[in-house]
Amino acid sequence: MQDAKTRLAQEVAKDCKTVEDVHTLLKDLFKRTLQEVLEAEMSEHLGYDKHSVEGNRSGNSRNGYSKKTIKTGLGETEIVVPRDRNGEFEPQIIKKYERSSNEIEDQIIAMYAKGISTRDIEAHMKDIYGIDVSASLVSKVTDRVLPLVTEWQSRPLERIYPIVFLDAIHFKVRKDHRIVNKAAYSVIG
Repeated sequence: MQDAKTRLAQEVAKDCKTVEDVHTLLKDLFKRTLQEVLEAEMSEHLGYDKHSVEGNRSGNSRNGYSKKTIKTGLGETEIVVPRDRNGEFEPQIIKKYERSSNEIEDQIIAMYAKGISTRDIEAHMKDIYGIDVSASLVSKVTDRVLPLVTEWQSRPLERIYPIVFLDAIHFKVRKDHRIVNKAAYSVIG
């Protein structure tokens, strides 16, 4: 299993040759993360995990998915939102008629980067989005998304990455009896 993940990570690293490739990879990572969050929300709503025996004759069950295109900071992304048989499921991370993520991906990445606890994530979601989520839902979401984050963090890196620093300072200069702005560029690679 680990060898397959390592090969996949190496293929991904080889495929990232441009900034657009990295952008596409980040967009895919966000989409998969959002899908896992929606699945965790559905499990929390129904009270049992997908394919669990507890769901038999419970009165409500999963009932497929509906497609939705949302606008994010990474561009448009198509997701599938889980549905329940009774039609009572209301996703919290992306509301039913919402078409924008409100930069949720930045918040998710920030939460993982800071390593904050489930209680802090719960408070963060309440403060930023006005979403009341339980600590158990946050725990389920983090449990489902953590393997994706670990896979991203453990991908193999190249030995050397080219880096270019660009900077400029603007001066007012007299030219032909007029004052004009001129830029002096500094490039370090």
